[in-house]
This record gives sequence, C-alpha cells and structure tokens, in this order.
Amino acid sequence: MSEDKLTRNLSISIFLISLASEIAWAVENQFYNDFLSETLIGLGQTEIVPLAIALLVNITTIVGTIATIIIGSYSDVLGKRKPLLLYGIILWAITTALFPISALFSFLGFGVVIFTAILFDSIMTFFGATTRNAGLNAYVTDITTLKTRPKAMGIVQITLLVSFLIVYGALGLLVDFIGYYVFFIIIGLLVGTIGLLGVKKTKESIYLEPMTISTFQHIKNTFKKKSSVDYKNFIIVLLIIAAWQIGLYVFFPYLLIYLRYTVGGGDLLGGLIIMAVAVVVSIILSIPLGKLTNKIGRKKMTLISTLLFSLGIFLLGLSPELITLIIAGIVTFVFYTGLSISTFTWIKDLYPEEGRGQFSGYWNLFSGTIPMIIGPIIGGTIYSLFGIVEIFDGNPVLIPPDLLFYVAALVTLITLIPLIFAKEIKIER
Repeated sequence: MSEDKLTRNLSISIFLISLASEIAWAVENQFYNDFLSETLIGLGQTEIVPLAIALLVNITTIVGTIATIIIGSYSDVLGKRKPLLLYGIILWAITTALFPISALFSFLGFGVVIFTAILFDSIMTFFGATTRNAGLNAYVTDITTLKTRPKAMGIVQITLLVSFLIVYGALGLLVDFIGYYVFFIIIGLLVGTIGLLGVKKTKESIYLEPMTISTFQHIKNTFKKKSSVDYKNFIIVLLIIAAWQIGLYVFFPYLLIYLRYTVGGGDLLGGLIIMAVAVVVSIILSIPLGKLTNKIGRKKMTLISTLLFSLGIFLLGLSPELITLIIAGIVTFVFYTGLSISTFTWIKDLYPEEGRGQFSGYWNLFSGTIPMIIGPIIGGTIYSLFGIVEIFDGNPVLIPPDLLFYVAALVTLITLIPLIFAKEIKIER
C-alpha cells in the first residue's frame, strides 16, 4: 500500500485476527505449562516439571518455525494471505480446545503424558504458525508503509495485552472453578469466533501477485538471488530480537507457576491480579509507544526499552509482595511492549516485497525458536537446581527461585551488543 494511513477496516481486521492469535498463544505459553505441571504433580512427578516444560516449549517452537517458513513461502508463491488466515484460524481453534485430552493417557505413566502433551501442542502450533506467523505477519507488512507500520504494530501489541487481560483475568479466574477441560473449550470457541470475524474484513494487498516458481524453489532461491534485502543488517536486527526474547523466555514459561505459589498460596488469583494490572497500563501506553517509535526511531526506542525491560524483570525477583510485584510487572510489561513495537516494526521494514511470508519464518526462527530453546533451558536449569520445595494440599511443589529473574534480566542486556551495529531505514517526514 502506498497510503500513509490505515483504513478502518484494515485496522479492525488486524485487531481481530491478532487478538484471536494472541489469546491462543497466551493460553499456550502459560496455561499449557501450568496444566502439564499440575498433571505431573498429581502423578507425584514434581521433579520432572522443569524438564517437561522445557521440552514442551523447545519442540513446539521448532515445529512453529518450520511451518512458518514453508507455509509462508507457499503464500508468497500463491500471492494470497487470506486462505492461510481462514483455514488456519479454524484448525487452530479446534486443536486449542483439544489439548487437555493429552492428560487422559496419564494411566500409562508420566512419560506418555509428556509425549502426548508435546504432540497435541505441536499440532496446535503448526496451525498457529500458519495463521499468525506466516499469514498475519506477512499480511501486516503487505498493507503498511514505514509510516503506518508502527501504528499497526501498536494495534498488534494492544491485542497481545488485551489477550493477557482476557485469559489471565476474566477466563483465568475460572480455571479453579470450571477446570481445564471446559476452559480450553471456551478458549477454542473464542479464538475461532473472533478470528473469523477478522478474516471477513481482510483485503489482499493490490501489490501481491502469484509467482511462477514452486514453493521449494522460492525457499531455495532466498539467499541466492539479488534482492532489496540488506542481509547483514537484517541478521543483526534478528540477533537483537533473539537476545531480548531469550531473556524473556528464561523466566516467562515459569512466571504463572511462580506467582501461583508465591503470592497465590497455590491459587491463581494473586498472580492474575498482578498480570492484569500490569497489562491494563501497557494497553493504555501501546499507541503512544508506537508514535514514540516513529518519532525517536527504532534504534533509540529499542535501547531505552531494553534497559527498562531488564530493570522490570530484575524487580520481579526482589520481593514476593503483591504491591511490589505489581509495580515490577508494570515496568516489565510496558517496556516489553516498547521492545515488541520497535524491533518487530524494524524487522518488517527490512522484508523484501517478494518474500514477506517466507521472511516471517526467519523472523520466527529468531523471535521464537532460538529464544524458546535457549531461554527455557537456562530457566529450567535454574528452576531445577535452585527451586524450593514446599507442600501445597499435601503435594510437594517445586517453586521457581528469585534467581530466575536476576539471570533473565542479565541475559536481556546482551541485546545491547548487536544493537550497537544495527542500522534503521530513515523515514521521510
């Protein structure tokens, strides 16, 4: 698009599809882990929880990246994004609802539970990657310009935060009352309904045309043909994204478990209150942060957000008190939002027109796969070695240690190294 303003329908379509996607990811990133943790604790396998969660996160993110590269390349060749969004969202909703079936095999032993959880999550992740990573990411890049992209990413970031509010707030509070089986069915219905409403309002970019080569040839040619891509800078920005996301995934897969047992006494309420308050503040600041990203630039916004995001994570580990955790949560989520808007906008600025679906796969490799392998391994190791065992409802529970947050904060600062060498495209005012 050449326009410097997002139309109302395009804004709505981005909002609804992204909201559906983020609801599904919010559930997968936290409640899948909590569900598996509770199932294993019920089987008397507390010690295996950190390893099981690390495996779940690691394997499924690899599936997601492979799916994004292949399906994203297919959509480039096809010259359409809407089919990916339509069929992807339907199958994503169905597989989200089916996840707790994995626990039905618990009578066969905890190993089978872990295997089936990973299998079910991998299937869901395939369709999730098709919809969000390959479809939505390329679609947003197709219909935006350098000037409108930060606003679009601000909308996407709002949906991430709204999904946290819906899942961790409104619906998360129901888990202890309705159980996980009903909870996942509700989530599946919600994802499908919201997503399909968004797909209905999508409009393909007029500049997107079918290619005369195969998907395999498109992937094969990526780094062989001449294109408008500044590969060196593209990789540097990917390293920036990978660095802060590794810091995120050192602690994030274990955050809800930590909050459940440090401020919740075994219940989710205390932790959900902390996350809900932090999310509300972040939602309010999302659009201003997008405007600020345009005003001061992607690089400067990334620098500021990295330092304050790291500080927020560090503060999370200082005290298990409700008020201090809320303050720390606000700092963490607000500048997580700042980092997401600045770096995800930045990388989209560098996508080539002929390969936006495929290049969303490379973005996913550095924003998802690599961080979600390295981060949980670091976090899971710390959790296993330094976690504290306490008794809740007669069962021993391994609680994540404060050290988890201190290490995550330090790892996040590695972002500053590639940031020194990165260049951004100048916006014509």
